[in-house]
Amino acid sequence: MALDAAAPSSGGGGGGGEDEAVRPLLPAEAEEELDATYAPYARRDAYGTMGRGPLRAARRVELYLRAALLVPLRFVAGMLLLVAYYLVCRVCTLFVDEVAEEGRPRLRGWRRVAVVRAGQGLSRAMLFVFGFYWIRETHRSYPNAEDVHQGQSEELELPGAIVSNHVSYVDILYHMSVSFPSFVAKESVSRLPLVGLISKCLGCIFVQRESKASDSKGVSGAVTERVQEAYQDKNSSMMLLFPEGTTTNGDYLLPFRTGAFLARVPVQPVILRYPYTMFSPAWDSMDGARHVFLLLCQFVNYIEVVRLPVYCPSEQEKEDPKLYANNVRKLIATEGNLIFSNLGLAEKRVYHAALNGNSRAIHQKDD
Repeated sequence: MALDAAAPSSGGGGGGGEDEAVRPLLPAEAEEELDATYAPYARRDAYGTMGRGPLRAARRVELYLRAALLVPLRFVAGMLLLVAYYLVCRVCTLFVDEVAEEGRPRLRGWRRVAVVRAGQGLSRAMLFVFGFYWIRETHRSYPNAEDVHQGQSEELELPGAIVSNHVSYVDILYHMSVSFPSFVAKESVSRLPLVGLISKCLGCIFVQRESKASDSKGVSGAVTERVQEAYQDKNSSMMLLFPEGTTTNGDYLLPFRTGAFLARVPVQPVILRYPYTMFSPAWDSMDGARHVFLLLCQFVNYIEVVRLPVYCPSEQEKEDPKLYANNVRKLIATEGNLIFSNLGLAEKRVYHAALNGNSRAIHQKDD
């Protein structure tokens, strides 16, 4: 795979359009100005902007050797794991009815246990294939846990959703390996080979990101119902929600949407960090195919996880989802040493367009 693959599109994660022509990199001064303006999405690893920065000859040779040695083995191993889990899901969904209007199979008993256990184990195996051999997890507790009211301590054990900062597609693999939650995904995911059935078994809520209907009460209502269901029934899957709505480079925390907090129930805050020396696993401004390629070329990748105590909303927070969301955001930023940013998905798309040479996108945004 060539280093100068397609540049990122203006889509959600790192973007990526296979039909886009490769554009020359911007002048250094213009690039630095863009990176400063759109800091949460700026890439600062050895591969530079969009993964197309200059590499020394020695590093380029090393990359080619890693590609020849690691990529084929890891690709085959990853596909085998994916197919294995697809077969588990296929067997467990035979002769099973679907939940009305949701399209997900109604899994109970041994079927549910098999899908969850296999999903957790194979997700961890997939992380291992990607080079995440060790995962450093820290569980933080309240400083005065003994002073917590007994009734509240029981409530702390029943979060309705996992709320996490969003850095990479690897985030989902980690959460699947530990909690096996449901999450919100693009509607197109449900039609993908292999992954489509798996996402349905996960109980994903599918939305059309480009459609205004994605922000309607229909999606919010579905998320709220699922969160409340998980809170009331310990056998139901928790929802995994990324309130930022898109990925960052891992150093910043974007404004939180309120969807995760409308149910007025406790949530489990989780902080993800990806320490690196050469390649950052953060999916910020790089084409998806290039990002996966470089990730597979790494001998070792690192992930650090901080699991905070379950956050129980006050009565005031229950009545004001924005207040609830902002307070959880402040907690995650403080505990994760993350920098607040007021940018969002719209600014990320402008940044990607500008990197691709479309300066009009910036002027249109300013207007």
